[in-house]
Amino acid sequence: MKVKPILIPVIAASVAAGAAILAISTHAAAPDTTQGVQTNSSASLFPDPVIASGAGVQVKRSELDDVLTSLKADAASQGKTIPAEQLVLYEAKALETMIDVQLLDQQANDADKATGAQKADKAMAILLKRAGSQDMLNMQLTAAGTSESQFRKKVADEATATAALQRNLGINVSDAEIQKYYDGHPQNFEEPEMVHVRHILFLTIDPQTHEPLADDVVAQKQKEASQVLAKARAGADFAKLAEQYSEDPTTKDNGGDLPPFARATADPYHAMASEFEAAAFSLTNGQISDLVKTVYGYHIIQLVDKIPAKKLALTDKVPQSETTVAEYVKDGLTQEKTQKLERPYLAKLKKDADVKILDPDLNSALETLLTSTNAPAAQ
Repeated sequence: MKVKPILIPVIAASVAAGAAILAISTHAAAPDTTQGVQTNSSASLFPDPVIASGAGVQVKRSELDDVLTSLKADAASQGKTIPAEQLVLYEAKALETMIDVQLLDQQANDADKATGAQKADKAMAILLKRAGSQDMLNMQLTAAGTSESQFRKKVADEATATAALQRNLGINVSDAEIQKYYDGHPQNFEEPEMVHVRHILFLTIDPQTHEPLADDVVAQKQKEASQVLAKARAGADFAKLAEQYSEDPTTKDNGGDLPPFARATADPYHAMASEFEAAAFSLTNGQISDLVKTVYGYHIIQLVDKIPAKKLALTDKVPQSETTVAEYVKDGLTQEKTQKLERPYLAKLKKDADVKILDPDLNSALETLLTSTNAPAAQ
């Protein structure tokens, strides 16, 4: 178990390299056809069949498609794609998770629901911090075809299900176990050197299509960036220049400020563009870079601070999260214990609820997952 920032699957437009908003395609939920036959309507053109059912369980095709859209967006935010030949396995794993959540939520008590609500509040706070503003978060969620209330409910339902599962399995992790793991894995708690920077971005790609802008537009952007760079080096307030000129909507309103980040070799989960990283780590405090060209455009970078490497204490926060190291270790050990016991328990819940997968391809894929040790991890 390696300490790394907790990754919340953001079903929204993703921010890459701390710079440009990457727009993603959204899935429009199909009309509900379970309320009877509707003639001369779009319902007949866009059916939304139930693909899994049981006592207290119902999953529709559109609901699974929405989750798959989220998984694709999460992969895209890391520069990856889901291989076409594995798509049905990802769908099957996501469907299994959706079924498990519905079954476990039926087992939840008031304490489990309170835990779910607390986890949802914490998740939304982290997303808001990363987005930079409520308006930006709303825009990202809307772009992904959801809303804050819908996303909050999804997180709360899953956290409630997890709490119910762990309670029913009798999962507990003691302080002594946390300390033993921490003492036995010192290399896992080394925080690498990090830099804290501000930046001003001049986009040279279309933020919606990601296609390069015309050569004459790029040349004009470079000229404007050079002019702003001259102002910054002449002593103009960098934060105010970012607010005025930057085309990074996630940072311009807070003066171009980015969360501290490490080199990609130390933290690939929050990797910046290689050119951006190299420039940022070459600066001294307060120094302003030359124009830095990445696939997103021209950046002007100002180093705010360099944070030396150190070993995290149990009471320290995990980088880019609101979770302490002790909480993080506890969560990891809890997950390990849960994974060893959950499969037979969840299988019994499905059997008791007479859950049936009505899509033959997904049913076959789920059977494959049950015997596979390399199943994809759906979020």
